[in-house]
Amino acid sequence: MVPVTKKDLRNLVSQTTIETYEELTPKLIQLIDMTKKNPDLTDAQKSDEISLHMLGYVKSCTNEIIIEVLAEILGLEDEE
Repeated sequence: MVPVTKKDLRNLVSQTTIETYEELTPKLIQLIDMTKKNPDLTDAQKSDEISLHMLGYVKSCTNEIIIEVLAEILGLEDEE
């Protein structure tokens, strides 16, 4: 769907955001769980690592949302 109004664009971005976060959340949870269970890290190091995981997650989600929305608008297909 190519949006023709800001409302359409807002809906496309919102839907893509939901899908992207749902798709990438399991990997984040896995990383956090592995970090929490790592006996080689102190609590402060674990906290730092988890913060980095969260930042990476948000960045990855943001990039994917931009790519997916632009691809939809421009009619781009995935490479085979």
